[in-house]
Amino acid sequence: MKVLIVGGGGREHAIAYCVAKSPRVSKIYCAPGNAGIGELAECVPVGVMEFDKLAAFAKENCVDLVIVAPDDPLVAGAADVFEAAGLRVFGPRKNAAVLEGSKAFSKDLMKKYNIPTAAYENFDSAEDALAYLETAQMPIVLKADGLALGKGVLICNTLEEAKEGVKTIMLDRQFGSAGNRLVVEEFMTGREVSVLSFVDGKTILPMTSAQDHKRAKDGDQGLNTGGMGTFSPSPFYTEEIDEYCRKHIFQPTVDAMAAEGRAFKGIIFFGLMLTEDGPKVLEYNARFGDPEAQVVLPRMKNDIIDVMEACIDGTLDQTDLQFEDNAAVCVVLASEGYPVHYEKGYVIKGLENFKDREGYYVFHAGTKATENGIVTNGGRVLGVTAKGATLKEARANAYEAVGLIDFDNKYCRKDIGKAIDEI
Repeated sequence: MKVLIVGGGGREHAIAYCVAKSPRVSKIYCAPGNAGIGELAECVPVGVMEFDKLAAFAKENCVDLVIVAPDDPLVAGAADVFEAAGLRVFGPRKNAAVLEGSKAFSKDLMKKYNIPTAAYENFDSAEDALAYLETAQMPIVLKADGLALGKGVLICNTLEEAKEGVKTIMLDRQFGSAGNRLVVEEFMTGREVSVLSFVDGKTILPMTSAQDHKRAKDGDQGLNTGGMGTFSPSPFYTEEIDEYCRKHIFQPTVDAMAAEGRAFKGIIFFGLMLTEDGPKVLEYNARFGDPEAQVVLPRMKNDIIDVMEACIDGTLDQTDLQFEDNAAVCVVLASEGYPVHYEKGYVIKGLENFKDREGYYVFHAGTKATENGIVTNGGRVLGVTAKGATLKEARANAYEAVGLIDFDNKYCRKDIGKAIDEI
C-alpha cells in the first residue's frame, strides 16, 4: 500500500520509521518531510496546511492511507477534507481535534464529566482576568486557549508575574489568536507523565509512558520549548496509577467525546500530573507528542499500519498492543538560542556514525539536504534516541550518541532523564 505522512519534524520521522518497517507498505510520501525522512520516503513540497493540494496529490498517486501528524492541520480540519475527497485518513476530525485546539473546551469537558484536573477559570477579556488574579492564590498557571507550539503556558509565582502574563498573552498577543481566550489554572505539584494512546471512537489502548522536558535549560530553567528530550517508560507511572488512569481518565475521556457527538479516532496524548491527590490531567493533545513519539514508537512491537487501520475501522478492541521490555531516552540537539533567536544553515557532521547501529536512532526535526550536505534548518534540529535494558543504560547510550554528532551552534540539555537517578 501507499502511505502519505503529513508533517516534517522529528515526530513525523519517527512515524515514517515505523511505517517503513511494515511489510504492507510499498511506498511512503511525506509532505513536506525533511532530510532524514527523505531517506525513507519521497518528500513532497506541499505545506501541511495546503489541504486541497495534499488531497489532490494523494488522489493522483493512489495513496491508500493519509496520516496527519501535526496539531495545526488536525485542529483546522485536515481529516475532514481528506475524508470528503474519499481518502482513508488517520487522525481525528475537526470536531474531535478541538480537544487540543481549545484548552477552555477540554477543561469544560473534564468538569462536566468529572475527569480529574486542576481547578480553573476561563476568561475572554484581559480586564476580567486581571480582576480575578487579585484574589487568586499564587503560584498560578496561565494558558493561551489555542495552539501555541507548546509554548503558550506561563507559570507565575507572583501577582506581578501573573499580571504581566495576562498582558503577554491577551494584550501583546505573543501567541497570536491562541490568546483570544485565557485559561487561569490552579498550580499543581508532582511528577509529570505523558501517556499516548490509540483510540477508535470507543476503545482506547494506552501506549507505554514517557516523560518530556519542556524547559530550554538544565534544571528546568529557561523558556518553555516544544520539548528538549524525553524518556520512556516513566518509573513513576506504576501499575496502580495506570489502573486508576484507565478507569477515571482515559476511558471517561473517550466516552465523554462520544457523548458530545465528537467521536475521537486517532491519538489522544494525556499530559498527566501525579499529585498527592492522585493523577490529574494537565493537558490533552490530539496527536503523537514530539519528542515523546521518538522514545515510544521505537519500542512498539506492533505493525503501526495495522493499529492505525483498527482505529479507523473501530476494531481496536481486537488489537493486542505490545511494547518491548526495555527503555529509551531521546536528547534533542537544538540550535543555540532556541526557542527565541537562532541561526540556520550549519552543516551537520557525524550522521554516518548511525547507519547500522542497532538500538540508536537520529530523528530529524529541523534539517535540510543541500549540495554541501545536511544542514540545520530549525530550532530543534535532531532527536538523538537510544535504547537500553534500563533507563540508566539508555540515558548513557543517548548521551554517548550525542557526542558523535556535531554542528556549529549545537546545544542540548545535559540532564535529560536525571530524575531516574532518584530511583
